[in-house]
Amino acid sequence: MTRDMEIISLGNELLIGKVLNTNAQWLAKRATNLGITVKRVTVVRDDVDETARAIRETLKRKPQFVVTTGGLGPTFDDKTLESIAKALKRRLKVNQVALEMVKEKYQTYASKKGSNSCAELTQPQVKMATIPENAEPIRNPLGTAPAVRIDLKDTILIALPGVPREMEAIFDESVAPMLKSASCGICFHETSLYVDNIMESALAPLIDRVMHDNSGIYVKSHPRGAENKPHMEIHFSMIAADEAGTQKTLQKALAQLSDLITRNDGEVFPEKQVTS
Repeated sequence: MTRDMEIISLGNELLIGKVLNTNAQWLAKRATNLGITVKRVTVVRDDVDETARAIRETLKRKPQFVVTTGGLGPTFDDKTLESIAKALKRRLKVNQVALEMVKEKYQTYASKKGSNSCAELTQPQVKMATIPENAEPIRNPLGTAPAVRIDLKDTILIALPGVPREMEAIFDESVAPMLKSASCGICFHETSLYVDNIMESALAPLIDRVMHDNSGIYVKSHPRGAENKPHMEIHFSMIAADEAGTQKTLQKALAQLSDLITRNDGEVFPEKQVTS
């Protein structure tokens, strides 16, 4: 059974081109390596109504996992949890476990500055512990704002912060084990070979033949050179539990395509093996 995931990235900065969406790329790669199929990436600006609409639309497709990134901080434009609450028709409440997480972080920060201050949290600080009802806070090992997990009927919804190092740390500590368990031993395997002196149009029917002859293999060409000097990376990938069998299938497909390319006067370079 295929385990699937959708990613929703939040932030005006992504949509105006100020910031590259490296979080989505990182998440997609990590989830794929863990045997999860990423079906879609959606980018939404910092607007409660639009984000809530995007979440509802995503949940209608019933992916096993939905991961949001961004919008969990203390500022006015951090609206992800409000948007999730609206999408799910739930109230926002101060979660005591999340509140203790936030308090502990600020106490640690104060201690590092040599202060013993036990001042009350400000409203923006409490905001980071205000989450939808029946949601579970997830520890943030590097930052202040907890992540959030909500278990729905068909989907597990996880809200991660947008700061890349915090997002990655929470994912590796708390989300990756969940995805690995859900994938039931399925892993993503890939390899590449590099080709010169053959146009992509001439390569296309050769790739079609190899995919037809090797069930489960996905082959994609990636042009790297100029039109008058073609240089191509050809990427082979397969999702399966049987690592030995998968490697055998990958190598068989690679050898077949290499032979077909050579017959068509292309020049093949050694593959760059990557296995997850």
